[in-house]
Amino acid sequence: MTYAPTNPYDVPPYQVQPLIKSVVENDLRRPGSSLAQVRCAQALGSEIYVGCSNGELLRFTLQADDPTKLESYSLLSRQSLPNEKAVDEIVLVPSIARALVLSEHQVHFYTLPSLDLVPWNIIKPIRNVVTIAVDHQHLQRPPPSLTDPPVAVAPIEFSIIKRTNIALYSLRDKLSYQKEIPLPQGATLARRSGRALCVADKENYNMIDLELASLIPLFPLSQTADKSVVVKPSITVINETEFMILSWTGTSTIGVFINSDGDPVRGTLQWPAHPQAVCLDYPYITALLPNDTIEIHNLESQSIVQVISASTSPPTTPSGHGQLTSRLTLTTCLNGYMVPSTEQSDKMRMTSVPLLRRSEIMPDSTDGGDDNKARA
Repeated sequence: MTYAPTNPYDVPPYQVQPLIKSVVENDLRRPGSSLAQVRCAQALGSEIYVGCSNGELLRFTLQADDPTKLESYSLLSRQSLPNEKAVDEIVLVPSIARALVLSEHQVHFYTLPSLDLVPWNIIKPIRNVVTIAVDHQHLQRPPPSLTDPPVAVAPIEFSIIKRTNIALYSLRDKLSYQKEIPLPQGATLARRSGRALCVADKENYNMIDLELASLIPLFPLSQTADKSVVVKPSITVINETEFMILSWTGTSTIGVFINSDGDPVRGTLQWPAHPQAVCLDYPYITALLPNDTIEIHNLESQSIVQVISASTSPPTTPSGHGQLTSRLTLTTCLNGYMVPSTEQSDKMRMTSVPLLRRSEIMPDSTDGGDDNKARA
């Protein structure tokens, strides 16, 4: 078991900074409607996209209307999904300017950054979806350059996990169906990198080769005999050929690194409780624990480098009783996003400057002339 460093000279890699004070508000358009809750979020550049429990998609953008004030994210648009059901996941694909939104077992397609729904006569929603896995390598492709000459955009590929099979698709301007692979035991979570698809069913992790349609059993979600303990699966893509999966031992959770052939690599990570969410920001692994703390490990040394205590700032979603709510999850934003700079705001703040009259700056020419005559 490793512990956080106590050396005061060790600089922690992260700090917590609120981006949006209040994300959702009462829906005044629907009398008697309940307060919506944040279900998921993603960010790209100067945009933050939020999915809510009432089926709304919120788009926030970073604006600086007053140069003397700190930049802040403000609500630019809000819209409801066609089915008005809770938003389960938002996947941003900047290279093709698309967002894939999972809701009520359907995947809907939107444009970026405007978040407009792609007309159904162009791309229809995919139905009967359990979960979705976009190729991680394709998610990392940057958006098209606004200054370089236009080039052909490569399509992205993704896997749709259904109840008993895996459907493979490619997407660019239109959606193309590729093939289907049987998966009798199903899956509740999946992450993809190239031809490797790591999935979790109700009990085990498995590695699937999408080209060979072969399956390699990996580790159980829980290594205890007590089947009443429900363990949330977690799969994190580390690189093109490596994943990290979490397994509960009964007293702690270990993070095991697996390559695309199903072989263990590196060492292991360990947490005193089963993380609610895990993210990679190389070289750091961040994990949200049930006690609302965030532990950060160094991937290469497998040591803890920082612990962020439980939230003490006002929540983005009110609890209804004026109390603070816990952190919901962690989200990786692969192509980065903008954070308001307090230093820039301080440097751009207006400052009073005393002004001097011209006579106070330049000597009187007449006096200078008299002095010259006297010396002559």
